[in-house]
Amino acid sequence: MSGSLRENVGKKDAKKLRKQGLVPSVIYGGKEQVHIAVPASDFRHLVFSPDIAFVKIDVDGKEYNAILQDIQYHPVTDNIMHADFLELVDGKPIVMGVPVKTTGVAPGVLAGGKLTIKIRKLKVKALPEHMPEAVTLDISKLQIGGGIQVKDVEVENGSLLDAPNAQVVSVRVTRAAISAAMTAAGDEVEGAEGEAEASTEE
Repeated sequence: MSGSLRENVGKKDAKKLRKQGLVPSVIYGGKEQVHIAVPASDFRHLVFSPDIAFVKIDVDGKEYNAILQDIQYHPVTDNIMHADFLELVDGKPIVMGVPVKTTGVAPGVLAGGKLTIKIRKLKVKALPEHMPEAVTLDISKLQIGGGIQVKDVEVENGSLLDAPNAQVVSVRVTRAAISAAMTAAGDEVEGAEGEAEASTEE
């Protein structure tokens, strides 16, 4: 991305920049805050990506390594109004919301249950170079009623800040699963009754 230093910081200046197709932004977390203006078109690849947005921002010839920390939209037009970038500093850990992804097929889902992702982003604290782009959870052993809690998740070279007992993913029972179970139980009863009748007749 490329940006230019803002000569003035204020509502009037910000409004003027937006009319020019620029987004008022700030880079913080380093030695000082840097107020910049970034072309709105530069945000396309960041906004529509589910992964963490690591970016290099060229500001009048000086490069900043940063992550997109927050973005504000207009309530009516959905145009980007303001963006916050956190500067990455060597040796300084950061906290980010990391997307949760799953791998495998849960037996509980095959049995009619529904997989629910309750926490879509986990708060991870790690050095920038160790920050994962996603936290991938293996759901291949989850039965109906089963789940994975935060305390069950490991992040290499990092730590999770969410509540340990909070459930990240779970397989919950559905009406279809209950109906299938009741049908199966009914078939078993009918089968047992048939066997009993056959035994009596003999």
